[in-house]
Amino acid sequence: MNVGTRVNEVGTLIRDGGAFYLRRDVGGRFELELQRTPVDLVEKRVHLVGTIIGPGLVSADGVSAA
Repeated sequence: MNVGTRVNEVGTLIRDGGAFYLRRDVGGRFELELQRTPVDLVEKRVHLVGTIIGPGLVSADGVSAA
């Protein structure tokens, strides 16, 4: 995916050290740049809306329970 591409996906929110990732239902994962830390959603299915800002990196507009 190219920088600027909008992302609208469902997957599992995972935390690895200080970083958060979306384990995508379609395979692979995105590292997330978050404005709010959704610790209550870790290891749960979530819906992610955001924008690709680098290789495998998404600036999240929103993460909510799926």
